[in-house]
Amino acid sequence: MNKHKAFTLIELLVVIAIIALLMAILMPALRRVKEQARTVVCRSHLQQWSLCLAMYTSDYDGRFMPGIDEDWATGRFSWIYTLIPYHKDADIRLCPRAKRTIEEGGTLPWTAWNVSLTNPADFSYLKDPLYKIGSYGINWWVNDSDLVNGAHDPKNKWRRTGQKNPSGIPVLMDCGFMLVRAEPVDPPPEQDGEFLWAFGGGMRRVCTNRHNGSVNILFMDFSTDKIGLKELWRFKWHRTFDTANAWTSAGAVMPEDWPDWMRNFKNY
Repeated sequence: MNKHKAFTLIELLVVIAIIALLMAILMPALRRVKEQARTVVCRSHLQQWSLCLAMYTSDYDGRFMPGIDEDWATGRFSWIYTLIPYHKDADIRLCPRAKRTIEEGGTLPWTAWNVSLTNPADFSYLKDPLYKIGSYGINWWVNDSDLVNGAHDPKNKWRRTGQKNPSGIPVLMDCGFMLVRAEPVDPPPEQDGEFLWAFGGGMRRVCTNRHNGSVNILFMDFSTDKIGLKELWRFKWHRTFDTANAWTSAGAVMPEDWPDWMRNFKNY
């Protein structure tokens, strides 16, 4: 009579232990691959926005939209609203790392912004909720208008393409709001995901750990790149943005000068 040999308990435990060991080895690698994939998709979204902006500026003699956040009564100056005719895929509004608003269960710093919550009456023209939510923001300094908020000088605006060294001028990027008004004296946020409306808080909107110590940025030459958070102060956000006297150049270059959550990020 044939006897079927079964696994012993010890053999099963050994197999389970080997599988657990392999999973422990593979899981970090799989997480890295997943994060890399999200970064690639995010850059792909920004590249699609670059095509939209290239078409828009081509239609308007190289000029950007006449505003970024002004004239909410009509919405014609909001970049995300203005560019609707130039794209058909609403999914490109959202970075894969920041697809949900706080109201939808998103957690800081990986949340999408929702402009309808700022003042719902101001955004009544946005009938489609898709255009009230996003996770990219535009560099306010590229807009072509004299309108300005607070202490920001409108003479510093770029207004149009064709600038010198366009690969160093940020246009659209991972951001905690639909726009960012960066100034060289802006410090980094004390906590990841911190948001500040007041003057001097501009860099806080873009300095957020979306992609392993980096964010994706679309530049004025319509190229995209993954930029380390500590490198953000090295770009020409506006015409007189003094990178030589920016926050990182004013003595704040030692590891202890950076907030705790940023200290282990790569220095540039």
